[in-house]
Amino acid sequence: MDVMKIVSWNVNGIRACANKGAFTEYLDTHDPDILLLQETKAMPEQIPDHILNPSGYYGAWHSAEKKGYSGVAILTKEKPIMVHEGLGIPKYDCEGRVIIAQYPSFFLVNAYFPNGQRDSERLQYKLDFYQDIFDYCQDLVQDGHNVIIAGDFNTAHQEIDLARPKENQGTSGFLPIEREWMDRIIHTYQFCDTFRHFDTRDSQYSWWSYRAGARRKNVGWRIDYVFVNQGMIDHVKEAFIHQSSMGSDHCPVGVVIEPKDH
Repeated sequence: MDVMKIVSWNVNGIRACANKGAFTEYLDTHDPDILLLQETKAMPEQIPDHILNPSGYYGAWHSAEKKGYSGVAILTKEKPIMVHEGLGIPKYDCEGRVIIAQYPSFFLVNAYFPNGQRDSERLQYKLDFYQDIFDYCQDLVQDGHNVIIAGDFNTAHQEIDLARPKENQGTSGFLPIEREWMDRIIHTYQFCDTFRHFDTRDSQYSWWSYRAGARRKNVGWRIDYVFVNQGMIDHVKEAFIHQSSMGSDHCPVGVVIEPKDH
């Protein structure tokens, strides 16, 4: 394969997204080679087979133990060398937050990062998740692998990444301690925010509240990302946000890469 289109989408319930017709429409229109889903909110047995394993795709799903909550999936045209459900850390794996696929030239980590808004305990859980998942990714890089980590990070990194930064200084998703973690991903772990590598415009958001016509007014946040290790950035040919794709309160984000044997 010369180039590969990888898309990440928090569907906020795969059944709801599919029932609106948005899911199959997106697959048909954009034809991604790999589609990463977050917040699927369903057990595999609750999902119709044409969604679970769409024609031409191999599907791998990792659900939360709690019904109707969290959950991640990978739909991929090229069957991976292996798929691993979870990080091997029970406090995350019971919530269905990570699924990992190995391909010949890279590891692909699909992650649904926790939301820290509920209370201080949940915020700490989110910060622990950042550390544990990027320690895992760093270990892969140190073992000589290229790594793509994509998903809903539930944090806007900089003021350019949300419409109303001043009003949200004290809101989880834009707290200084969360933003510091985004800095650490880039400066300590040496991962690259692929979208910002190509595009420095403002008003490029991936999530909008359902309230007050936020999406129509484009009062949004960019909280969905595709990061790659520094050694892989030259293989990334394009990064995009499909803001016009409906079906969820998030829109798809992604990259086009030129895989190289590693």
